[in-house]
Amino acid sequence: MKKSEIQDPFETARLEKGYGKMNDQNDPVTMLLRHKDVRKTAHNWKTFQSGAKPGRIVVPSEVNIRDTRQIPFEVDPPEHGDFRSLVEPWFKRPLEETYTKILTKQIENIIDEALTKDTIEVVEAFALKLQSRALTLLLNTPFEESETWISWGTHVFRSEGEALDGDKANILYDYIDNRITEAIENPGEDLYSMLLASKINGKKLTREEVKGVMILTFAGGRDTVINAITNTIAYFAEHPESLQRLQDEPEITTRAVEELVRYFSPLTHMGRVVTEDTMVCEHAAKADTRVSLCWASANRDARVFENANEVVLDRKVNPHVGFGFSHHNCLGATHARQILRILLKTLSNKVKSIDIIDFKENIEDLEQFKRKVGYDNITVKFNAKN
Repeated sequence: MKKSEIQDPFETARLEKGYGKMNDQNDPVTMLLRHKDVRKTAHNWKTFQSGAKPGRIVVPSEVNIRDTRQIPFEVDPPEHGDFRSLVEPWFKRPLEETYTKILTKQIENIIDEALTKDTIEVVEAFALKLQSRALTLLLNTPFEESETWISWGTHVFRSEGEALDGDKANILYDYIDNRITEAIENPGEDLYSMLLASKINGKKLTREEVKGVMILTFAGGRDTVINAITNTIAYFAEHPESLQRLQDEPEITTRAVEELVRYFSPLTHMGRVVTEDTMVCEHAAKADTRVSLCWASANRDARVFENANEVVLDRKVNPHVGFGFSHHNCLGATHARQILRILLKTLSNKVKSIDIIDFKENIEDLEQFKRKVGYDNITVKFNAKN
């Protein structure tokens, strides 16, 4: 098996039953595995709600480490639409020319630096650095702030060997509280200040609502972007011909980004809370129980994707759910896509090949399923083009 391969542990259960089961801190989860069921359930917000107790729709549940509602992630329509309309234009800024130029320079600098080293550990020294620096653009905060975020390590809600870490989470919460206070006292042009100056239906956002948007922005795009970047490096290390193809056929770059997101599925699944007794996959689900929308399984559904377990760089029909689906699709998807698009372009222009020296896989334990989501660490050597 190739080092970069991400297998599909859900296939048998997806074909035979359409769902799986896991216990999560004594709050069991029914995992929906088929593409059709995942999309249908994601769309049905009345029966499968996001606006439950803060932290409960996340798997593993975060109810024990936070009580702030992440917005608009943990809000249902019609309120969800109001918040989404407010913040969406801000999160579309990665499409702007100036933003793209600065992001391109950031990524080029990181790759140029990696090319000067004998070896580099990708997760901490490459992916985390890239993600944190790019986040300064999304928040419109000083570049130097990225050093603080890098110092937190790759995970904001857990430490080595722990599913959740409340003390570590509080570092993020305290940081955000301090930045909100600074923005109140000295408004600027950053995301904190924009939110504090905004109104929804004539009412200014509360401090808690601003904090909810900011927690989502920090936490939602951290592990996922780091996984996507790291898996991308590993994939091209074992497929140098694909790297060359991207240089020869730059017009397929956008499709390649979508395909890599489908194959990697950086976020395995996301939960919903059932509001009434119902059926999922011909299986009874009682009110106030949890289901999860298993994006990673849906993205390997052979009913939808031909050669589902292969990376087809120029896949033309690709209705993946790697960024979620329906009204709760990922708010940071535009930013993530730009990062990956520029990363692919820069790698194909500057890097001849990548050698994997050492690695340790990051395996999610979902009880009956064990899924590789990326790497705890992976050391490589970047070889420059002549």
